[in-house]
Amino acid sequence: MLALQGAVREHVAAIREVGGEPVEVRLPRDLVDLDALILPGGESTTMRKLIDAYGLREPILSLARAGAPMLGTCAGMILLADRIADGDEPVFSLLDMEVRRNGYGRQLESFEADVDIPSLGEAPLHGVFIRAPVVTAVGPRAEVLATGPDGRPVAVRQGRVLATAFHPELTGDLRLHRLLVALIGDRAERTA
Repeated sequence: MLALQGAVREHVAAIREVGGEPVEVRLPRDLVDLDALILPGGESTTMRKLIDAYGLREPILSLARAGAPMLGTCAGMILLADRIADGDEPVFSLLDMEVRRNGYGRQLESFEADVDIPSLGEAPLHGVFIRAPVVTAVGPRAEVLATGPDGRPVAVRQGRVLATAFHPELTGDLRLHRLLVALIGDRAERTA
């Protein structure tokens, strides 16, 4: 769990609930021997500055290159995108997509909506969209897992990297966290 800023506590609780052992990452040494990484919601500009201030950019990219699964929610989605419509430089460029920060509006325009993610079962997942990014384009290397009420992508996957425009950690629905843990198991089987 990238624990620099944002919805850290909620993700930590979700990972514990699905049987994982959360580790709060603040420095490069915290990434040693991690199986996966969650990049939580929060404020993407602040997170970008802290990632660079603490020297985390290259160690996180190394973790991704080693095949570690990653889940980015809200601001985490922005950090994972390889294109940012607002003109900011990408941080990790791990998902073939373009996002626009706060695309659904400011805090007052935050909303909740059910999101159908067929790969996670028939029941919709309840999404909490807080100053959420909008996915403006998805390239051929990425797969749209779900679209929101307006028809825009709100969950995207590329290999072992997942991202959502919403906050699944705020709903009690643990399916995305279980998927992340399952991807760790898939990675372990392939390297055994």
